[in-house]
Amino acid sequence: MILHCNYEELQALATSGAAIVAAAQSGDRVAKLETLLPRLTGDLSIETIQEQRSVRDAVALICEDVHGRLDETIIAHGPAHEDAVTMYFDYGHSRSVLARLDRMGVEMEAIIDLISGGSAAAAGGITFPD
Repeated sequence: MILHCNYEELQALATSGAAIVAAAQSGDRVAKLETLLPRLTGDLSIETIQEQRSVRDAVALICEDVHGRLDETIIAHGPAHEDAVTMYFDYGHSRSVLARLDRMGVEMEAIIDLISGGSAAAAGGITFPD
């Protein structure tokens, strides 16, 4: 399946993701983010439910981080501050991608359930070509 992303969404994910990686120690979510960053050059091809979940986790981490920094900036400088406005748009773009990933996951899970008859063991072998 293809996750369509526009330029602004890719830029918001890439810049926010790179900032998280630069500031982070390590961990599973950061590793997923490090795997996602090089792919943020255009639409994403997502072939398995496991890949969808990994990308979703990375984008959710970006959304959480940007939302937290947005709150801090608004409290410190006010909502009209240039950094707050920039973060608002970064959050909005990232959140839009997260919502599409969630819908994609629901669709993938429904197809897997239909094909496998609800067998969790069979789910890992199902792919979703573009």
